[in-house]
Amino acid sequence: MLVWMLRKVMAERGVWTGAALARLLKEKANYSLSPASISALLTSQPKQMKTETLDALCTALECTPNDLWAYTPPNRVKGA
Repeated sequence: MLVWMLRKVMAERGVWTGAALARLLKEKANYSLSPASISALLTSQPKQMKTETLDALCTALECTPNDLWAYTPPNRVKGA
């Protein structure tokens, strides 16, 4: 199971709002997302994501995809 960690990564870097994230994306990655797209990234786990968006987030937040997603293996039934 993948868990979206964007808000945690943002908080660790002192980025508290979608507007601040939008500014960082523009300044550091020269990438623009609509306010609705940023809101969606902040309020729910994405079902899909463009590689360009992931790259821009990593550039702006100085992180890796492994920072933005936490993987938890599914619970396995013993003996199955």
